Amino acid sequence: MQKGRLLIIDDEDRLRNLLARILQLEGYDVATSASAKEGLKKLQHDTFNVVLSDVKLPDINGIELTEQIKKNWPTTEVIVLTAYGTINDGVKAIKAGAFDYITKGDDNEKIIPLVSKAMDKAILQQRVQELENKLNDKFGFERIIGKSAALTDAIKLAQKVAQTDTTVLLLGETGTGKEVFAEAIHQASSRTGKPFVAVNCSAFTKELLESELFGHKAGSFTGAAKDKRGLFEEANSGTIFLDEIGELDPELQAKLLRVLESQEFLKVGDTKPTKVNVRILAATNRNLQSEIETGNFRSDLYYRLSVFQITLPALRERKKDITLLAEYFIQYFASKVKKPVSKMTFGFIEKLEAYNWPGNIRELKNIIERAVILCDSEELDETLLPYEIQHSQPPKPVHGLSAFDLSAVEKLHIQRVLNHTHGNRTEAARLLNIGVATLYRKLKEYGLE
Repeated sequence: MQKGRLLIIDDEDRLRNLLARILQLEGYDVATSASAKEGLKKLQHDTFNVVLSDVKLPDINGIELTEQIKKNWPTTEVIVLTAYGTINDGVKAIKAGAFDYITKGDDNEKIIPLVSKAMDKAILQQRVQELENKLNDKFGFERIIGKSAALTDAIKLAQKVAQTDTTVLLLGETGTGKEVFAEAIHQASSRTGKPFVAVNCSAFTKELLESELFGHKAGSFTGAAKDKRGLFEEANSGTIFLDEIGELDPELQAKLLRVLESQEFLKVGDTKPTKVNVRILAATNRNLQSEIETGNFRSDLYYRLSVFQITLPALRERKKDITLLAEYFIQYFASKVKKPVSKMTFGFIEKLEAYNWPGNIRELKNIIERAVILCDSEELDETLLPYEIQHSQPPKPVHGLSAFDLSAVEKLHIQRVLNHTHGNRTEAARLLNIGVATLYRKLKEYGLE
């Protein structure tokens, strides 16, 4: 069993071949080069864990070569071979990023253990890099599927704000993927690798949520037998995602405002504040400005949370992405249930695109999972869809709109403004110069909810 891949770069044929033979006998996969230029070509085409390079090469100095290798292949370790007594070259090599150096001729017994240590480090670094890449694929922006303009605009905004520590408020209907966006923002930020903690504010009573978020001291209430760390402490140095923030009790809103202003809070039953360094991302499907008007949400908290708003489009506003999402879910569930399903009929796709998707991406995911489970062939057809989707009709194109039909013109104009604001109803009301309540009434009247 081979232990790893090595590249030896040395213009002395005898020494190069001797080292190659010794290391091959130790179980390593060894390649050789007589010049730096040849070695760099091999590094470009193959993966090597460790490079052994002479300092004195015919084309490039070994120190310069080490710098190039570490710049282009940072997880590859370099061991420098120096001439007799030229320790200064070894020191320079270490500064250039080499793992270590070894003197030619009189250090032969040290070469095998040194290569073994370098190999262990290189393989560990490459595994960490692979895990990070997988993490980016799983939680990064690459995970977000779709090419529609509305989604692309939202992704661009999220990518820009990800590099900062700015608080972000994600708006959009239930099932539009707000937590996926929050994870991607965290993953693309300087806090990647630190904790990402997500909590649904509507899933707990006020008392339970306060304890979950901020923790408590032993004896602070019945059942509090010992001290408990809250989710803000668990997220320290990282990011906390507060989903359904519109459901937060007014007392907890005040506590959250303090965290945003001073990065500190009081645990339940404590008198000494706890300090944290946490980035806050929040999400809601509610109209918070309407909630402010009715006294259910604090205006000062809203302005703190909405420093940077991103509205995620509903699935019905990105029809072109439905097929892409369906294909992804088919592949995922076919693999999960071990079925050879890989295609959709035209009729199946047509029904998906005709449906209004009130539950958005979450609903589509569930529909595809059901269809894959029911399917007995390689292709999904419309008979595998629920009744309401089978009988959905594609929207009728608006042709020959009467200039005298005021309601039809108003409905079309409202729809266009909503498309322009990517579904942000508060912004749409502002552009239409009407109240938010009036807009909601018209949406209901025209069936645009």
